[in-house]
Amino acid sequence: MTAALEVIRAPALAGVPHGFLGRRGGVSQGLHAGLNVGWGSDDDRAAIAENRRRAVEAVLPSATLVTVHQVHSPDVVTVAEPWPDDARPKADALVTDRPGLLLGVLTADCAPVLLADPAAGVVGAAHAGWKGALAGVTDACVAAMEALGARRERIAAAVGPCIAQASYEVDADFEARFVVADTFNARFFRQGREGHAWFDLEGYVAARLEAAGVGTVEKLGLDTCADEPRFYSYRRATHRGEPGYGRQISVIGVG
Repeated sequence: MTAALEVIRAPALAGVPHGFLGRRGGVSQGLHAGLNVGWGSDDDRAAIAENRRRAVEAVLPSATLVTVHQVHSPDVVTVAEPWPDDARPKADALVTDRPGLLLGVLTADCAPVLLADPAAGVVGAAHAGWKGALAGVTDACVAAMEALGARRERIAAAVGPCIAQASYEVDADFEARFVVADTFNARFFRQGREGHAWFDLEGYVAARLEAAGVGTVEKLGLDTCADEPRFYSYRRATHRGEPGYGRQISVIGVG
């Protein structure tokens, strides 16, 4: 890919160093062409490292990027200092109040959520796939931010590029998991062919944030699965029978 690196910013997080990055502007080639940052992908390691460097440079130059080994959990870690990439803790959200750190979450259809309470100098990032979202990863992230001095009514959160409802067909068992947890969740499903429905992951994640008392919640409304030039997508790659897929990154730091 030869396109310039693209940093998508959320108005709700204006003034906070952050960005939702897609696949444009990286050095990876072939199947992973673009700004692939996933160590778990079968991509050239030097290319991944360079893509990560470019992501940091585009958002908060001289900061240290901190990511976790994502496992679709509700677990969150509080970051006081960076760790080596080969020693990442297993978790799906990070929070910090330390300048010089850039928190990052990787996605390829799951919802990246960036959060900030600028008055407290506290930021957070969450990887909200359906499992983590249902288990409460965003709730845990907000609570961890509060432990550092944030106030949830002051927190602004943005739900970044993820698979949209029009691209996310699920079966009846999937839908049942959400409705059993809370009958109110039925509103996030639009019925499709027999035994299937279309799931609004972005809407569900935003609603969880609002229910948690987050003061400002923004949805960017960008579909990773449908927009191949801009984003990587696990579902798109799976439907095509491709042997792998890239990961994009969303980052935030203390200003």
